[in-house]
Amino acid sequence: MAVTVSLAVLLGILTVVFYRVGLLRLWPSLTVCAFGFTLASTGAGPAITQLLNSLVTAISHAAS
Repeated sequence: MAVTVSLAVLLGILTVVFYRVGLLRLWPSLTVCAFGFTLASTGAGPAITQLLNSLVTAISHAAS
């Protein structure tokens, strides 16, 4: 749960930064957000969550 919240906050901050810098426009970013919510509600959601958790675990083990 803590990794999910941390990752969501990090990705949210990156999205705001990209939008403010001009690398990301409003409507495409809203479309990507809607796609993410839709994808999370499908059968691929748990697999994506597992992949992200594995990546975070691998990164934390490599850093220590």
